[in-house]
Amino acid sequence: MAAPGTQASSTTESRVSARVGAIAESATLAVDAKAKALKAEGRPVIGFGAGEPDFPTPEPIVRAAAEACSDPRNHRYSPASGLPELREAIVTKTARDSNHVIQPNQVLVTNGGKQAVYQTFATLLDPGDEVLLPAPYWTTYPEAIRLAGGIPVEVPTDESTGYLATLEQLEAARTPRTKMLLFNSPSNPTGAVYPPERVAEIGRWAVEHELWVVTDEIYEHLVYGDARHVSMPVEVPELADRCVVLNGVAKTYAMTGWRVGWMIGPTDVIKAAANLQSHLTSNVSNVSQRAALQAVSGPLDAVAEMRQAFDRRRRTIVEMLGSIPGVSCPEPKGAFYAYPSVKELLGKEIRGVRPRTSTELAELVLEQAEVAVVPGEAFGTPGYFRMSYALGDEDLAEGVRRMAALLSEAK
Repeated sequence: MAAPGTQASSTTESRVSARVGAIAESATLAVDAKAKALKAEGRPVIGFGAGEPDFPTPEPIVRAAAEACSDPRNHRYSPASGLPELREAIVTKTARDSNHVIQPNQVLVTNGGKQAVYQTFATLLDPGDEVLLPAPYWTTYPEAIRLAGGIPVEVPTDESTGYLATLEQLEAARTPRTKMLLFNSPSNPTGAVYPPERVAEIGRWAVEHELWVVTDEIYEHLVYGDARHVSMPVEVPELADRCVVLNGVAKTYAMTGWRVGWMIGPTDVIKAAANLQSHLTSNVSNVSQRAALQAVSGPLDAVAEMRQAFDRRRRTIVEMLGSIPGVSCPEPKGAFYAYPSVKELLGKEIRGVRPRTSTELAELVLEQAEVAVVPGEAFGTPGYFRMSYALGDEDLAEGVRRMAALLSEAK
């Protein structure tokens, strides 16, 4: 007889549903975990993998959470769709930051941005529905689409266009089964920011073909230079009834661990998603919601300081990566990621090995230079690295120097 917790005769696949068994591990979290494990062993690993600010959550937000812990109101269940005062504050914040005018019943507060992503797809997609997914894409998008029964249809972009999908590409990928476009600007992983005229053009095209648009705006405040973030349902008001906007406090306020995101959309969609959430997780932690209330209601001073630091690091990493032979890196306009191409290095000999893929090259960089990066395979575009510059200036410079020294040996 097999011991408890072991398998007697069938394969592992038979013990896990095909639906869940097909999910790939989050590559970004896996790289971050491996880097942290190596550091715990005493190795001086510098990690460019994690997509989170290196700043602490601003003190007024932390103080609001501490006070919330002592308030008995927060010790009990609260509405699954979010604290009424937080939903009201998100309405005000959305009008302030993007000129998108909404009502509280169009807002659903979720356990982080990832839950907002999954619930949106689960609410809108039926089996076989196709979702246009510009690549490179955030690793969670295709997994959440498939879990909801949808089919991700990749629309490839590259550095030659600044990682921006064209209307012609989107139209070429559209079929009678296309139901939705996933739109992310500023982009994770590339830092690309779509100009307002392109946003409007894509929005009008979606209206023409009666497509839904899910637009992820979580990096809305992290734009640089002359780049400008605009919200698609604001640029194309007639799209609003077929558009869901995703957002959260994680990136703007350095609150990745607090797990507060939200969906904004038509009332029937939000009500249906709230019904799902009532069975899935119930309410978001009340303490985290009180912290988020302080964040979205307060000034953007801390955000401006973080953006200034990210901008400085952005210019540094682009300059340093551009000096490495065989590496090409367009200047990111938003978020806090660089997405350099390393295609010219693949197949070349580096310290006795010839990495054929960006995954193999990333493994070599981690082992030989003790620098952790996420390979492009995780984002649907082999031949690239994603490098977060949300880390200290000294670590950033030292990490790129180490990587440059190693990659410069390619022959």
